Amino acid sequence: MITRVCALLLCLCLWPSTGAAQTPARDDVPQIGVATMQPGDVFFERFGHNALIVDDPAEAYPVSYNFGFFDPSEPDFVSRFIRGDMRYMLAALPFADDLAYYRDVGRGVSIQWLDLDPAQARALAAALAENARPEHAHYHYDYFTDNCSTRVRDAIDRALGGALRSQLQGRSRGNSYRGDAVRLASPAPWMWLGFDIGLGPAADRPNSIWDDTFVPMRLADALRDARNVDGRPLVSSEQVIVPHTQAPEPVERPRLLWPWLLAGVALGLAILFAGRSAPRALATAALPVWTACALLGGVMLFLWLGTAHGFAWRNQNLLLFNPLCALLLPGGWRIARGRAPGRLFGWVLGAVVLCGIAALFLHWLPVLPQRNAAWLALLMPVHVAFWFALRSNRSP
Repeated sequence: MITRVCALLLCLCLWPSTGAAQTPARDDVPQIGVATMQPGDVFFERFGHNALIVDDPAEAYPVSYNFGFFDPSEPDFVSRFIRGDMRYMLAALPFADDLAYYRDVGRGVSIQWLDLDPAQARALAAALAENARPEHAHYHYDYFTDNCSTRVRDAIDRALGGALRSQLQGRSRGNSYRGDAVRLASPAPWMWLGFDIGLGPAADRPNSIWDDTFVPMRLADALRDARNVDGRPLVSSEQVIVPHTQAPEPVERPRLLWPWLLAGVALGLAILFAGRSAPRALATAALPVWTACALLGGVMLFLWLGTAHGFAWRNQNLLLFNPLCALLLPGGWRIARGRAPGRLFGWVLGAVVLCGIAALFLHWLPVLPQRNAAWLALLMPVHVAFWFALRSNRSP
């Protein structure tokens, strides 16, 4: 009896170790996380950032795979930037080193640990290590479609065999590239104005959630709802590594049209009044307006015809910030000096107004309309008022 009890106890003691020997150990499986960095105060930090973290038990420290590096010392860096041919690269560095800057400036950092099976985790870690090799690290950067966040998204999608894209591609929240760009740039007025004026109609199509993930915070939101191929949640846990002490991410707000229209009508009425009482002063005030329109229009024309910035092509704001305004400057200068503007002046004023009418027509077309109603409401009354007030060829 005693012998049988001892044998039973021995079997019970040996059973856990026997079972463990039959189940593959997970001690050699890397843990994969997505680090999301909140927006910062500097203009190039407005859109946040992210990176893939590989915590491999075989390595001495977790590695951050960061797709946001570029080399401004390259001899053709500036010219490539202007042409829309930016080169970014993937860099692998200790996560502690990558984290130090965000801790110093108070930009919040959180990590979403992914629930991947061992084969997926090993494949993703190996693909990132291969991608980080110098001969593979560089890529052609596109602000909306191929950036640090979309590269993180695509790497996860490949590890899941396309399961992430299949979940996100068919759904939409109605966001657009313009909407997110203007929203996130809104703390810097010059920056959001540049995006809103410089982006063409390609930035206004409704994005799928897959497209939304060009913003790191949008990718973090999408991952929270995503599933692995077997249906389990993709994110197993989420933790805040660095608290966010800077200004929070700008919230989404609808753009109201009536303030822009009210401002445009008020400016138009003021121009009509000044045209009757003080045409020389009005012409003097018009000169910087026409100069700004000509310069902005020239930049938009260059971005369309001379660069690879595809989201700036076919920009209908060209019809409002019209390069033809440069031809108004000599006549405006003559009016400011008390002389007749010349025969061409009135025709150019009329052409600027007709271009604005064409912009209104294009805005009403259902085929890829551009969301520039605010600029139409502001500038059309101004151009029409200038035409009524200054089109005469007679000396003031």
